[in-house]
Amino acid sequence: MKTSAELREQKKPPASPRTTRPGRLGHTRGRGPDALRGGAAGPGRVRTGELRERKMAHHGPGRLTTLVRWAAALLLALGVGRALALPEICTQCPGSVQNLSKVALYCKTTRELMLHARCCLNQKGTILGLDLQNCSLEDPGPNFHQAHTTVIIDLQANPLKGDLANTFHGFTQLQTLILPQDVSCPGGINAWNTITSYIDNQICQGQKNLCNNTGDPEMCPENGSCVPDGPGLLQCVCADGFHGYKCMRQGSFSLLMFFGILGSTTLSISILLWGTQRRKAKTS
Repeated sequence: MKTSAELREQKKPPASPRTTRPGRLGHTRGRGPDALRGGAAGPGRVRTGELRERKMAHHGPGRLTTLVRWAAALLLALGVGRALALPEICTQCPGSVQNLSKVALYCKTTRELMLHARCCLNQKGTILGLDLQNCSLEDPGPNFHQAHTTVIIDLQANPLKGDLANTFHGFTQLQTLILPQDVSCPGGINAWNTITSYIDNQICQGQKNLCNNTGDPEMCPENGSCVPDGPGLLQCVCADGFHGYKCMRQGSFSLLMFFGILGSTTLSISILLWGTQRRKAKTS
């Protein structure tokens, strides 16, 4: 005998199979475009997007930190490069500029200047001040010309020997030079506005332009002009379009002719020497 539940199940009509019809673009009705990809629509895509966002969020700060580290390393390398590029004259003497020296005072009272080792530099690395006092120097040294742009130089308390007249070739910007008391200012009184002697040093102040002070108009040739070349020094420079002895040759200097003559002469001498050496080798 059947129960009431079994009788209710028996009375229900059988479920008809669901037919599908082809929709637009080959998609089946009731299913989204993901049916072609073999994946379910909705939750699967959301989860994939969440995973991508989480992955990007996880790797984003790490990449940023790496870039910051690379940038810091690059800046450090550039700083070291600038330190290594300091002119040799600045490190010729150990130590640094004394706080009460005239070079330090000039550097501190002038804007955009910095003290590095024994030099006062501007932002471009040009030397405007040099302090080599008490460095046991008998002469300024071979690197001294690196400081030809200086405005102030301190060489006191050094056992300098010899004449310094030709040491300052090209130091046209020099306005203050401090020397040991027994060393004369280069060019003498004619090259400086004031020369002051103290117990332990001598200060040469205000470099004169000898081209303006000389009364000899024929000092330079007709096609040349006088140009200062340091304290007590000057040179004659040919005008544009002139060159040679006393600026008497007109036109540009022919480099092609010069190197042609030099090359042919060198080749002739080389062939001559090769021939004589070969004769000696045969006779021996």
